[in-house]
Amino acid sequence: MAYQARAAVLREYGGEVSIETIEVDEPADNEVLVRTAACGVCHSDLHFQRGVMRHFPVPTVMGHEAAGVVEKVGKAVRGLQPGDHVVACNTIYCGTCDQCLNGRPHLCLDRMGPAARRPRGAPPRLQAKGEKLIPFTDLGGFSELMLLPERAVVKIDKDIPLDRAALIGCAVLTGVGAALNTAQIRPGQRVAVFGCGGIGASIIQGARIAGAREIFAVDIMDSKLEQARSFGATDVIDSSKTDPVAAIREKCGGVDYAFDAVGNTHLLCQCFSSLGPRGTAVLVGAIPAGEKVEIEARGFLGGEKSITGSLMGSNRFKLDVPYYLDLYRQGRLDLDSMISARRPLHELNEAFEDMEGGAALRTVITF
Repeated sequence: MAYQARAAVLREYGGEVSIETIEVDEPADNEVLVRTAACGVCHSDLHFQRGVMRHFPVPTVMGHEAAGVVEKVGKAVRGLQPGDHVVACNTIYCGTCDQCLNGRPHLCLDRMGPAARRPRGAPPRLQAKGEKLIPFTDLGGFSELMLLPERAVVKIDKDIPLDRAALIGCAVLTGVGAALNTAQIRPGQRVAVFGCGGIGASIIQGARIAGAREIFAVDIMDSKLEQARSFGATDVIDSSKTDPVAAIREKCGGVDYAFDAVGNTHLLCQCFSSLGPRGTAVLVGAIPAGEKVEIEARGFLGGEKSITGSLMGSNRFKLDVPYYLDLYRQGRLDLDSMISARRPLHELNEAFEDMEGGAALRTVITF
C-alpha cells in the first residue's frame, strides 16, 4: 500500500521548489512512517536549492529539521508506536561500526546500514508519477509524511510543542552541541560566534549554558545582534563597521573558542585570528566543496592554536535531544524566541527569500 502526501520537491539545482503529491511506501521492518507536524527552514536547505550542495541528488524531497507523530511502525521496530511524538535527525547510525562503538554515532561509517540495501527491482520508497525521489539527507522533512529508519528518530514527551521540538533536530543540535560536545566549553572561558542566525544563536546559548565568561557575537545585521544579546551574548560586534578580530583582541587578548556558524572561508580565518594561545576555531557552517582556507602557519606553532570541525554538534542525538528539551523546560534554552515566522508548505519559496535577505532567524513550516 502506498500513501499520498504533499511535499516540496526540487527537480533541478537553482530551480524553484514545487509542491507536489507524492507516493510514500509502506514502512519496512526497521522503519517508521511519521506524519510531519513542523519542519524548520535551514541554510543547508537554501544552499541545496541554490545548487551549492550538489553531492545530494535531484529530484529531491527537501527538508531535514523535522518533528511529527508516528503513524505506523515496521514489525521489527521496538520502543516506538503510533501516536508517539518524535524528532528526526539526519545523523543516522548503524550502531556497530568503529565510530558508533567509540561513542561517535554522528560519524557513523555505515549510517543507513541494511535499511539502504534494497532488493533489485524493488519499487522506490518515494515517488511522483513513477519517478523516484530522494529524501534530502535521508529525511525529506518538507512532506506531510516521512518514511524514516528507526534510528533516525527519537521519542519525546508530548508536552513539548512540535514546532519548537523541530528546531532541536538541526539548529539546536548543531549549535548547542558545538559548544557543549565539540568544544566542551568550560566555565570562565571566552567565546566568539561569527554569524548569528539559527545556528549561531544556538551556539551562543550553548556557551551561556556552559558558563562562558564572555561571549562575543559577530554579525552584519543589527537585528541579529540584538537577538544575540537576548540569547546570552555579552558583547556584540557589527563586522560591517568594525574589525571583529581587532575588537576581540583589544577587549580580552583573544578567545578560547571561535565558531564559524556560517561556513565561510573568510570568517574561518577571522575565527583563527581572534584566538588567544591554545585557542580553537570551530567550523560549524558548511563551506562549499572545493573551497580552500589559507591560514598563517605561525599561529599553529607559536600560539598552539587549532582548527576543528563540528558535524551536527558532535551529537549522540538519542541522548542530546531529551537533554536539550529538559533545558527548554527549565527556561535555560530559549526555543520560543528562535522562531521568527511560521509558514504553510506552499510558502517555502518565500521562506527561502526571507532567509536569504536576512529577515528570518528561523522560519518553521507547519502542517
